[in-house]
Amino acid sequence: MLRHIDSKKMGRASHGWLDSHFHFSFDQYCNPDNVQFGVLRVLNDDVVQPGSGFETHPHKNMEIISYVVTGELTHADSMKNGETLTRGQVQYMSAGTGVRHSEFNNGEKLLRFLQIWILPDRNGYEPNYGSRRFEIEDRLNRWLFIASGGGNDAPIHVHADVNIYAAIIDAGRKLDFGVGAGRQAYLVMIEGSADVGAVTLATRDALEITEEDVAIVPAEQAHVLIIEMAKQ
Repeated sequence: MLRHIDSKKMGRASHGWLDSHFHFSFDQYCNPDNVQFGVLRVLNDDVVQPGSGFETHPHKNMEIISYVVTGELTHADSMKNGETLTRGQVQYMSAGTGVRHSEFNNGEKLLRFLQIWILPDRNGYEPNYGSRRFEIEDRLNRWLFIASGGGNDAPIHVHADVNIYAAIIDAGRKLDFGVGAGRQAYLVMIEGSADVGAVTLATRDALEITEEDVAIVPAEQAHVLIIEMAKQ
C-alpha cells in the first residue's frame, strides 16, 4: 500500500531565520491524526538562514538523526562534542537520560537539513553522539546504508528497529526498494522528482509504503531518503 504526502499540505513554520516543513505534528503544527508513522515521531525539513540557528535546548529519550542537504550544520552539546557537517553528512544523537545541544548555520549560505526523531525501544539509555562524513558518491545510483537498530554493519547504530538509507538516482536510471511482510517505510523526496509505483513525487513530498516493493524512476536526478521499520 502506498500513501502520498504532498509537501504543500504539510505543517509549516516561518520565523524569518527559519523555514520548516513538518511531516508530523510539531511545535505550533498540531494534528492529532498525524502524530507519527510507526516509531518515526518527527521529520522536519528545516532551512536556516546564515548566522542563525537553534539555541541550546534539552532532549530526552529520543534517537535523533540530522541529514545535511545543503550548507553547513554546526553542532555543540553538553557531552563536549562540537563539529560542522556539510552536504550528505549525518550526525546522530541518542538523547537517552538527557542531553542539551545547539545547531547553527555559521556559514555564508542557506543551511537545509532533515531533522529526524525516532522513538527508542526503551527509555534510559546513556546519552551518545556520533557522525559520519559520507561522500556524495557513496549513494549515487545505489542505496547508502546509514543507520540501523539491527545487529549488522550499519555505520550508525540506533536504539530502535529501523533501517535508514539514502540514494541519489540519475534520470534514466531505476532503483528498487522492498518492504517485506510486517514492515513499513517512509520515503522522502529530498530533491528532484520521481515516479514511485503509481505515485509521482515532487521535491519535499513523502510516501508511506506498507508491505510493498517499489521501483523509483526519476524524471530528473532524485535525492531520496528512506526510513524502514516494523509495521505498527
